[in-house]
Amino acid sequence: MFKVVLFAVLLVAVTARPSNPYRNPPSYEPDAPAKYEFNYAVKDDYSGNDYSHAEARNGYDTSGSYQVLLPDGRVQTVEYTVSKDGGFQANVVAKGVKAYA
Repeated sequence: MFKVVLFAVLLVAVTARPSNPYRNPPSYEPDAPAKYEFNYAVKDDYSGNDYSHAEARNGYDTSGSYQVLLPDGRVQTVEYTVSKDGGFQANVVAKGVKAYA
């Protein structure tokens, strides 16, 4: 009787293990290229916060801009594009007069 139970336990253990435990993980490639648009802005006169961000993407091509208030009082604007062949390209401009406290 002991041999029958031992055989049954071993049979369950052998058949329950995966057939290929080292198989490749599943691919997470998207079914369709990314496509989105978003934007936001904050302007608070009391605290002085003034920033925004806008971006649009269609497949590999992305374009956008963001704006931040620098500690010296100027406003910095960054306009950028991203493409599959050209990579990330940005144009950075700071407007205003430096004002140190």
